[in-house]
Amino acid sequence: MNMPVPQIKKTKPAKYRSTTPPGLIPVVRSPDFAFPEDLPRYWWDNDPVKTLLLAALSSSFPPGEKFFIDSVRHYQDQITDPELQKAIRAFIGQEAHHSKEHKVMNGFLEERGVGLGRLEREVQWFMDWMRARFTPERQLAHTVAVEHFTALMAEEFLLKFDALEEMDPRIAPVWAWHAIEESEHKAVAFDVYKSVGGSEFIRVTEMMFVSVVFPLFSTIHLVQLMKADGQLGNLKSWASALNYMWGKPGVFRKLIPSYLKYYSPKFHPWDNDARDLVEKAKARWLPASLRG
Repeated sequence: MNMPVPQIKKTKPAKYRSTTPPGLIPVVRSPDFAFPEDLPRYWWDNDPVKTLLLAALSSSFPPGEKFFIDSVRHYQDQITDPELQKAIRAFIGQEAHHSKEHKVMNGFLEERGVGLGRLEREVQWFMDWMRARFTPERQLAHTVAVEHFTALMAEEFLLKFDALEEMDPRIAPVWAWHAIEESEHKAVAFDVYKSVGGSEFIRVTEMMFVSVVFPLFSTIHLVQLMKADGQLGNLKSWASALNYMWGKPGVFRKLIPSYLKYYSPKFHPWDNDARDLVEKAKARWLPASLRG
């Protein structure tokens, strides 16, 4: 006698529930920054290492932001949550403006002898390398990981400490605006990744990859700029910047606990709610027309 084979009911995975604060949609702003000809060469604390580190990061933004937009847009049609769809459109708008404004700033600095064009081409090569070799899922995981890095740097580095106050007041608003928007959209790529069922293994291993590549590129580019500026042997600047980043106040050192939280399966970018810092920064650095 043939016994009936019991049927195993397949259950759908639980629908992803984001912990992004309800109704929090990034604001797309259209700034038009101008850079004065008499801007000091070392516009952050009159320090070569600090200034050229941010210049090196700025060189990566135009190709990097385009990569982030493309990685999120690839999955946009799979998102059914109308709030997340709005957030995706705002994310794309913000990142496009970041690319545009930093392209202008990079051109201004290039004209003043800061060789950012070559650095931007190197970053573009790396973005193209990832496009050719990474699956769309891993490309999105890369975006999620870098967005965590940039949100930490924006909130804990630029907004919490006195970095903006130490900058020339004519360039500080550019960095304040960028930091504000990095915080506003920090969970969009993450929520897309989780909504489409992105692998935890890929999410975590890609952060490991980014944790090597991001500091490596930044350090190499900083050394290139310091050498080109004749400042490579400026031990006072190196020592001061290293102390600032890793000693006292140790802004990078203080990022480590928040960075490590990324590896938890329960992690969400809005576990660190920095809206109070963002509101203070908007009131301090943005004109009323851009505060949103």
